Amino acid sequence: MPPHFLDGEPHRHTERPKRVRTPGEPLRIGVGGPVGSGKTALVAALCRQLRDELSLAVLTNDIYTTEDADFLRRHAVLPDTRIAAVQTGGCPHTAIRDDITANLDAIDDLIAGNDRLDLILVESGGDNLTATFSSGLVDVQIFVVDVAGGDKVPRKGGPGVTYSDLLVINKTDLAPLVGADLDVMRRDAAAVRDGRPFVLISLTDDPTATDVLSWVREQLRVAVP
Repeated sequence: MPPHFLDGEPHRHTERPKRVRTPGEPLRIGVGGPVGSGKTALVAALCRQLRDELSLAVLTNDIYTTEDADFLRRHAVLPDTRIAAVQTGGCPHTAIRDDITANLDAIDDLIAGNDRLDLILVESGGDNLTATFSSGLVDVQIFVVDVAGGDKVPRKGGPGVTYSDLLVINKTDLAPLVGADLDVMRRDAAAVRDGRPFVLISLTDDPTATDVLSWVREQLRVAVP
């Protein structure tokens, strides 16, 4: 992996060790990204498309509220028993990366309270470009940014932009309104991700999130039984 700099010195990430899944355990996919990037809307879209073909649940993280879980319940994307919320009480990345105990407990409750689950989507509370999931919490992770932050976002990098298993550049329909050049975003995403996949989407133009949905289905296909 290419190095970045820490206190002025080159620093290189190593590949994250993958969580060891036991037979029959649901695949866990993390969905992270900055505030307002469209994480919850993407999770809702995935639930609508997958709920009739497999057994899934969602775990959300918010600092002081259950706002994201409440949004999913209001829109009835899944039965209420399949949606749980963690109130982190501090920086969201702490609960998904540093001390994941509350999330692990909530996942155990979802597994115990529902029929055999195939997939759990774990959504991070809105954070900045430094957010990333512990490999002890999820098997693979999606990182969502949007064009409203400007076309500079991919080249700014950060663990989520650079090392997530899938980068989603969302709200492409807004590009003309904010002066964002999508070709620049594609070029810079390809440069910083070193061959890792990324997609540009608009849930306004494609409410089914076709490209992300295809990626999720592929993760389910290759997951250990």
